[in-house]
Amino acid sequence: MVELLHSSHFIYNILIVVFSTLITLISIPSILHVARSRHLYDDVGHFRKQHDHGIPRLGGVAIFVSFTITILLFSIIDKALPISYLLIACIILFTMGLKDDLSGVNSSTKFLIQFVVAAILVLLGDIRITSMYGVFGIFTLPYVPSAIFSILLIMLVVNSFNLIDGIDGLAAVTGIIVNSTFAALFIYLKQYELAAISFAMVGAITGFLRYNITPAKIFMGDTGALLIGLISAVMAIKFIEVSKIANAGVPVINCVPALTIAILIGPVFDTLRVFTLRIASGKSPFEADRNHIHHRILGLGLNHLQTTICLSLINLLSIGTVFVFSGLNNSLLIVLILSVSIIANWIITFSLRSKERDRIALRNFFA
Repeated sequence: MVELLHSSHFIYNILIVVFSTLITLISIPSILHVARSRHLYDDVGHFRKQHDHGIPRLGGVAIFVSFTITILLFSIIDKALPISYLLIACIILFTMGLKDDLSGVNSSTKFLIQFVVAAILVLLGDIRITSMYGVFGIFTLPYVPSAIFSILLIMLVVNSFNLIDGIDGLAAVTGIIVNSTFAALFIYLKQYELAAISFAMVGAITGFLRYNITPAKIFMGDTGALLIGLISAVMAIKFIEVSKIANAGVPVINCVPALTIAILIGPVFDTLRVFTLRIASGKSPFEADRNHIHHRILGLGLNHLQTTICLSLINLLSIGTVFVFSGLNNSLLIVLILSVSIIANWIITFSLRSKERDRIALRNFFA
């Protein structure tokens, strides 16, 4: 009976991934046709852009449509996750992202709408972190600190995915890694409905990646990046919450906070890093620049695909590190994860400086 149940869940999840992938694959050619006929192209003149020709940035529309239809069609309704509030948040964020992709939205408006979306999920949907598992001596969180922390976390992750969407495939591959890992963990914890939501997002992104891998035919834009970030943040919070409940026959994961950070470390570390550097230099943390890790790796001479693979491997390395050293407490594991990221960043910095010295030496030699 147990084997039959596991088999049915496996088939169910496969159908979700296949269905959501197909919807995206079917939708994008029509979106490309409309975008080209209406000249809805990316701003190739912007200093941060990596392409020399116009590319539509409405791929997020296909991701949103695929994800929404899939979770409604397969009736993915879980008492632990109020789908109504999740869909409301997705629709609001989708609307803002679409306007930004078509005509632009200023940073203060983006920040306000992201706050409203996070507040809906946390205050109305009660999707929040209530325990820190003893990380740095903190255990149960009272309601107000829990709500504030959860809202800030959602906004951080949403912005993180938006900021890493700077080269072909990076945000999409990262979204697949993040949501596939959460889906596998939810299955391990027998939270099959939550796993199904993650799989719906994995399929939607996979279909999009077919058109976004180098050379990209379409970008996901803010519409897609914000949606992926939102679902990833919600899945992270739910993973932390469901793991603290001990039920008979359900496996226990002791390194939940550290594992969550490891899963999200790629976009979150890059965002915290650039925000810190901008503030330290007296700039607004939302002022665009070319100091993201993917920009710096491109500066080493790697192409878009190689850079995406490199950063994805670092992400997977962080996740693997937590499993290998799962016997350590969460605080030590978090320090270890951050150390891996800092070391990787230092290697990139050292390589860039060495390349610059070699370039100057070569120029002086021929001067």
